[in-house]
Amino acid sequence: QVQLVESGGGSVQAGGSLRLSCAASIDIRSGYCMGWFRQAPGKERGGVALIYRSGAYVDSVKGRFTISQDNAKHTLYLQMNSLKPEDTGKYFCAADRGPQFGNLCVLSNLLYDYWGQGTQVTVSS
Repeated sequence: QVQLVESGGGSVQAGGSLRLSCAASIDIRSGYCMGWFRQAPGKERGGVALIYRSGAYVDSVKGRFTISQDNAKHTLYLQMNSLKPEDTGKYFCAADRGPQFGNLCVLSNLLYDYWGQGTQVTVSS
């Protein structure tokens, strides 16, 4: 059973930074698509960033967020800079055996089998 545990959420003012962590019970080097998703109140869960062989981001966070992983610690990170109020939401770490399509992973919450419990990020203006 894959377990994912997020941490690092909190409340910050616009322009601030947070680093989210996701501790995994799997060796995240071994062919897993690893992703970060977020869900704002009243909205569907959507993808933010993923990493497989390299990182990929949704347009709204490009240049501000960085996804990375520490293979020795089995930990996934999301460094979030220049935070905006619209970044507010519950952030989830997810994993899926990769690749999902051809040699690629995709940011679709329908395709990820394993999820953490989420960590709340609140950005005030």
